[in-house]
Amino acid sequence: MLKMNRDRATRWIAKPLVFLLCLMPVGWLLVGLADLTGVAQWPAASLGANPVDKIQDTLGIWGLRLLLATLAVTPLRELAGWPRLIAFRRMLGLFAFFYLSMHFLWYLLADQGLDWRLWLEDIAKRPYITVGFTALVLLMPLAVTSTKRAMRRMGRRWQRLHRLIYPAAMLGCTHFYWQVKADIREPLMYVLVLAALLGWRLYRYRQRAGRGRAEQYSRQDQNPAGARLPVEPLTE
Repeated sequence: MLKMNRDRATRWIAKPLVFLLCLMPVGWLLVGLADLTGVAQWPAASLGANPVDKIQDTLGIWGLRLLLATLAVTPLRELAGWPRLIAFRRMLGLFAFFYLSMHFLWYLLADQGLDWRLWLEDIAKRPYITVGFTALVLLMPLAVTSTKRAMRRMGRRWQRLHRLIYPAAMLGCTHFYWQVKADIREPLMYVLVLAALLGWRLYRYRQRAGRGRAEQYSRQDQNPAGARLPVEPLTE
């Protein structure tokens, strides 16, 4: 009964709350646009002297934050003993893709005027745009296959495919770091967070591999004859 109540609380309270929290940045931008166009007066939501760059930067930064939050679910789940955190991973990942897609589309609309030739020239001239777009491309198949049906149909291939989140996150941090020209403290902080998350995964992988080898050696010690069974030739 207690487990059922916790599951219901996660589904009907915690998940809607996290959903609304993830919508807050884009909601703030919409309020800022309303203030900018004179539809409503919200001085607290002012987008500053350069609203175009402010919108683009906000979308990109929150996309990267949510991507790192997605990667943090598994470590927090194990270290803090919160197994229900897994229920939020897909939501966080899809919101990360949403914000990064909006970041790219706003760049195409406001900066490039939807001119694909200008965009291709920009990619050739600016490496940070190249790595940023590559990160978005890597995330596309993850978003498409985020459903439970895709997980069941793909089996182990689904896990291998969704490891693309690691290079995507690295490229995203690189994109942010290369874009900043003066104060690198914020992008450097994201780089360090990503390094910690990937370092934890490497540690856990080596730990599991070590246990697997130890179990294999233990089985061989218990049954040394069976561990060296002769291979019979195939009959003609």
